[in-house]
Amino acid sequence: MSANGFKYNSHYAFGTLMVMFFLLPLWMSIYWYLSPNKKLVVAIIDKSLFSEQGKQHVSLNWVLGQEKFSKTDKQQYQQSKDYYGFFTSSKEKFVLKGLERFSTNQLEQLSKDADLAYFTNSYGIFKNDGHGNTEQGNGAYLQQTGMSLQDLQFLGSMKDKGKLVIVEFNALAPPTTPQIRSSFETLYGIKWTGWIGRYFDSFDSSKNKELPEWLIKDYKAQHQGIWPFKKAGIAFVHDDKRVVILEEENDLTSQYPEIVANKEGIAKFHLKESTTYTYWFEIMDFDQNTNHAAASFNINTNDRGAAILNKAKIPNSFPAITLHQKDDYQFFYLSTDFSENPIGIKSAYFKGMPLFKPFLYNARDRMDRRVFFWEIYQPLLTNVLNDYYYSKHN
Repeated sequence: MSANGFKYNSHYAFGTLMVMFFLLPLWMSIYWYLSPNKKLVVAIIDKSLFSEQGKQHVSLNWVLGQEKFSKTDKQQYQQSKDYYGFFTSSKEKFVLKGLERFSTNQLEQLSKDADLAYFTNSYGIFKNDGHGNTEQGNGAYLQQTGMSLQDLQFLGSMKDKGKLVIVEFNALAPPTTPQIRSSFETLYGIKWTGWIGRYFDSFDSSKNKELPEWLIKDYKAQHQGIWPFKKAGIAFVHDDKRVVILEEENDLTSQYPEIVANKEGIAKFHLKESTTYTYWFEIMDFDQNTNHAAASFNINTNDRGAAILNKAKIPNSFPAITLHQKDDYQFFYLSTDFSENPIGIKSAYFKGMPLFKPFLYNARDRMDRRVFFWEIYQPLLTNVLNDYYYSKHN
């Protein structure tokens, strides 16, 4: 072959590859469109104020869309409409359209119609919610909700029918009442310890505007008005307003909380073995005769940090994903805001997107929450929902 012929073939091959590359999104979209729908009736309960991005349950809708789970044989789920909870209104700022409207007979019928229940946020609406700035903590609720008696009745009926129930972070914390919380804990063999926590990249109140004012105020009230922290670290907050702070270097050998998957989490749900998590989490306990964990939070302390946690009776390892997956019923409790992630819904409609996940987040940025979506949430929900769907249709 002449040099000119080789050069021509090289340019032709390169041009062909470039055309294929630019046409790839089109092919992925066509592949998604031609894939068959899989009807799976999901009752989504989200009692936070919906935003245009639908961030509170967008991750769930992303998985439903990517896997082509549909609410009917032909209709896909719409994140702005297909849930029970708060909706914006032209006449009012917001309106609650939850299960509280349902009679006992209607709740029973819903539990027959639904294949699974997904209970995400239940905390209600905070002051200034929907305007970019939220004030959270005690006294900050504009409208409280929490898990209601009707929610509990519905989830109990779903368990009685052997169906899948998935519940997320904060479902049992205030404004859920102690009576409802206790009933749910007995129903599903899981218990909230009263503690929640979060990583902050700086405890310097003059620099970090994400530090909640109530966190600093409650700590000062218990420590002679002193807030001595400047470095990064982890804050733990109890339902009774106790606050415990662990700082990097002083108390922690690694400043970041980690979600560590066990053998089941890795093999069955395809979770990454270890993933940094830098948002809110809660400390749960569970009945080991009923449930088990597929992944746990690890807080890496030195001796000083371990002593601080021990004094407050806070474990340095606690469940992140608790489950019961047997023939009698299926249940998952997710101890963080699993479905609240910075992910765009439009990308769900391109078949095979998870194959490109190494290019869809910054692995070097510990604060990039897209890592959590692609390495934990997406594989977990994809495997759970597909296994559940095919178990019902085989």
